[in-house]
Amino acid sequence: MGIIIKPIFTEKQTEMTDKFENRYGFIVVPSANKVEIKKAIEELYDVHVERVNTMRYSGKIQRRYTKSGVVQGRTPSFKKAIVTLREGESIDLYSNI
Repeated sequence: MGIIIKPIFTEKQTEMTDKFENRYGFIVVPSANKVEIKKAIEELYDVHVERVNTMRYSGKIQRRYTKSGVVQGRTPSFKKAIVTLREGESIDLYSNI
């Protein structure tokens, strides 16, 4: 199984990529460290990674009120990595769509 699960395509991440053209966000395996993430991005996209910042998000409790009562569940927890590339390099994330 790979370290990179998927790139992030949210409004907040798109704004950050527009502001800083060499930063990209990825959902990664929770057990991955910064060195492993850096190697995986460099091999996958053939770029040079300057810096990796990671964040862990815990799953949140979700409740719904239905006819049969309260249904309670939990969203999955995940780890997010913000990757900063060298100046002038970029990743084309939309080429596979």
